Amino acid sequence: MTMDETDEFSESGEPIYRHRERRPFELAEGNVDTITRIGDHIEKHIGKILTVLHEIVSDAVHVDVNVVAPSKSRNYYTLVTSGMSDRAMSPPAGMEAYSFAELAICLPPNWGMSQEAFQNEDNYWPVRLLKELARLPHIHDSWLWAGHTVQNVPLGPYAPGTKLCAAMLAPAVWFDDGFGELVINDQKTIYFCGVVPIYLEEMNFKLKNSAEALFEKLYGAGLAQVVDPSRKNLCKEKRRGFLSFLNP
Repeated sequence: MTMDETDEFSESGEPIYRHRERRPFELAEGNVDTITRIGDHIEKHIGKILTVLHEIVSDAVHVDVNVVAPSKSRNYYTLVTSGMSDRAMSPPAGMEAYSFAELAICLPPNWGMSQEAFQNEDNYWPVRLLKELARLPHIHDSWLWAGHTVQNVPLGPYAPGTKLCAAMLAPAVWFDDGFGELVINDQKTIYFCGVVPIYLEEMNFKLKNSAEALFEKLYGAGLAQVVDPSRKNLCKEKRRGFLSFLNP
């Protein structure tokens, strides 16, 4: 299903895209030039790359994850994909200029980042999320962009230690202005989007209102940048007890 074939819209009026068909497995290798250009871009705007989490076998695109360690100015890990932009996505008509993207997510400075730590899904799920999102538009001939939300599959939390179960793409406004775009040539500009894990109720709020309304809630509360697996759910309704009905 391509992105211009939808006739579904949320309550907020935003289109809903359902990824039904999946391409057959297609072995992919990384593009050396892209890897180098993105690596240089990360080190210019964020910091020195500590390590790269390489894929061994890749479907559709070869997605590596670059890890920048916490620093005095950025006291958190920054993870940025490389490889999602090796192929063009399938955007709707009029959005062809936004066919190439990479993703970034920030994790607390005490997050387990070793290979041993990654044996625990509570530590590895953000890496898995980046890889799955980066591959999704290519295996479904689809498109991911700022404002889009994607629920975890299978339905449920990403890991035992969190109730976060969906992700919203957002402008990476917590980085400097130059990080958001990387011009490769006249036909290709790579755009970098932030990944914000969210709760089911927050995703429903976005569908009812708008992506902008949810992002403003998250950003205003300081919850849009660094992942907190047990953070406050900004859209969870409070249960009203018996006394609350007596004293509304």
